[in-house]
Amino acid sequence: MAKKQNNKHHILARYGCITLILFIICVAITIKMVNTTIVDAKAWNDRANRELSRTVPLPPERGSILASNGSILACNLTVYDIRIDLRHPKFSNLTRTQWESLDSLADSLNRFFPRHDMLQNPDTLAKYGWRTVFHEQLSKAPDKRRSTVTIASKREIEDYEHIRRLPFFKDIKSKGRGCPVYTEEQSKRIYPFGDMARLSIGRVYESEKTGKVTGYAGLEMALDTLLYGKPGRAKKVAMNSGISNWVDIPPVRGFDVRTTIDIDIQDMVEAELLRFCRDSTIPVEWGTAVLMEVKTGEIKAISNVEKDDDGNWVEAMNRAVQPVEPGSVVKPISMMIAFEDGLVRNVTDEVETAPFQRTVDPHAPSRKNMKQVIAWSSNTGIARVIFRGYANDPSKYYDRLKSIGLLEPMNSGIGGEQTGRVSRIVSRDSKGRRITQTAQHLNLARQAYGYNIEIPPLYTLAYFNAMANDGKLVRPHLVKSLIDASGRDSIVDPGYIREQVCSPATAQKMRECLLEVVWGKGTGNAVRDDRVKIAGKTGTCYPYDYKVLHNYDKSKRRLSFCGFFPYDNPRYSCIVLIQAPAGSTSAGTGPGKVLKNIALKLYARGLLDDAGSSYTATRKASTPVLYASTAGSSATLSSSLNLGAAKQIKRSKTSVAKGRVPDVKGLDAPSAVRALEKAGFNARISGRGFVVSQSIQPGAAIKKGSVVKITLRL
Repeated sequence: MAKKQNNKHHILARYGCITLILFIICVAITIKMVNTTIVDAKAWNDRANRELSRTVPLPPERGSILASNGSILACNLTVYDIRIDLRHPKFSNLTRTQWESLDSLADSLNRFFPRHDMLQNPDTLAKYGWRTVFHEQLSKAPDKRRSTVTIASKREIEDYEHIRRLPFFKDIKSKGRGCPVYTEEQSKRIYPFGDMARLSIGRVYESEKTGKVTGYAGLEMALDTLLYGKPGRAKKVAMNSGISNWVDIPPVRGFDVRTTIDIDIQDMVEAELLRFCRDSTIPVEWGTAVLMEVKTGEIKAISNVEKDDDGNWVEAMNRAVQPVEPGSVVKPISMMIAFEDGLVRNVTDEVETAPFQRTVDPHAPSRKNMKQVIAWSSNTGIARVIFRGYANDPSKYYDRLKSIGLLEPMNSGIGGEQTGRVSRIVSRDSKGRRITQTAQHLNLARQAYGYNIEIPPLYTLAYFNAMANDGKLVRPHLVKSLIDASGRDSIVDPGYIREQVCSPATAQKMRECLLEVVWGKGTGNAVRDDRVKIAGKTGTCYPYDYKVLHNYDKSKRRLSFCGFFPYDNPRYSCIVLIQAPAGSTSAGTGPGKVLKNIALKLYARGLLDDAGSSYTATRKASTPVLYASTAGSSATLSSSLNLGAAKQIKRSKTSVAKGRVPDVKGLDAPSAVRALEKAGFNARISGRGFVVSQSIQPGAAIKKGSVVKITLRL
């Protein structure tokens, strides 16, 4: 009985202790509640108000850049960072079977998402393999592990779904926070056509401080405020689950910018310029080409290539809008002014071309008419003509160039555009010292034939375009229209720089002079081709070395050809520049050849609308070409398009062992990518059309996940 009584006392004592502890906790809670709601109420209310009054900026979606036909040149793609939370409960108390499954997961990740490029090396695998990560981290206490391990960055959602199907993760049915593998969404700017017109389209960067995406080149920079859109705003609101963001002002997506770029023409121009610079025996340093539509001023193609430090040809500085001494391509502009000012009246008027102002004309005869002055690129001839109107007051020549808009911004939409630079010829310098008339006349002569004057190639092209366009100086431009978030299209009217920079009669005289360059006994005979009648002007000059020599570098020559075609009904104008060693080539056989090949490609594809061409009149309709495909849809495609006949590109029949690089030559781009990825490799595409070459030969045994570069051609 005594024993039972003792047990009862012990039980009552324990209950008393528990009751006392609960009482103390309740008192502490009550005190804390009183402090929070009464004593410290003002501080907590102020903190809540500060939090609820805080707004969060919402970045807008950047607009896309489109080609003239609507093809996407630049756009945003939603991508994901795929991560693992190693502190997740699913990694606690792992069984032997789960460890085996986790090792299988590590092997799969080594194959598809390797942490190092050289995992085939046992030492590298032991150091960087996923098994090492899992075993090192999971052997630690949960709070000592890395909370976040990134599997892959900026991947598509298909990669996340692929990971969810791998061992260990496939057995986890939970989603969201119930699964240790998760994604973080972000936006990535992509360029589907790669480096095509790269500097004209531009690129973007993300500010480390603000996170704002801003353009730093080309249209991305020039139209940044339109592409960026308007940021939104979210404010903090109290919800049952806590404080959350509430969208107060939604962000407005940036405008989509439709450019004037024609993808097919751009591909032709880039291919021809690159082929000459890369494959020529001439050691070319860089090349630039711009092709423009005569009537509208729409820039259909623009390309800049340069050899980098590794010897590879890459899209480089946009020299099309950088001022350079033009050399002889400026002579037609000087001649246009002479005709317009009445210094000469007809193309048959003659001028003395004997030595003048420290320069000579090596071509006979010593007197030349205006067509011969341009055709044979006579420095003395053009200088003497300009002296007829401006020798007494050379400063007025600057005013005349300004009057035709040569020194005004063209606002082409190309990032980095600069205006021309021309020094006004005055009688006294900035310090008040007198400049001799001899020095003034020498400067005037040099400006007339292309020295002591700097003009961006795009400006030179615009004035040649005006000569082809009956004197109308239309604005060269890259932006065709703006499309808002609702899909409404606002046409951008580029307008004219000058409604008439010269009279139609003067423009006709200039066309005759430029025709003589190619089809007479001029410096551009190499450009002559019976299929397309091209008119234009060659130009050569020594580049000025501002860094080392501080003088002209006579070891190099900058060569150019600017013209338009077809002559009888001008459709396109074009300028091509290259820089190469002095004496290696001429303006006609160098840039002139590039321009001619571009014109011939346009002609062959029926893009010149030249009714006078016998070829156009008799040419047969081209047969459609169907590329090889793994989808086997050629017959269906021919039927749906009602094609009576079509050429079929056949793919290689060479069989390749499983696990090795497949042969994708002849396939279209989607089929080639599908075949490579199915075999476990990644594809990188350049060009358009069907596959003509691949960087790794079919049948090669290489590491899974390696990149195979494939080149496409039309």
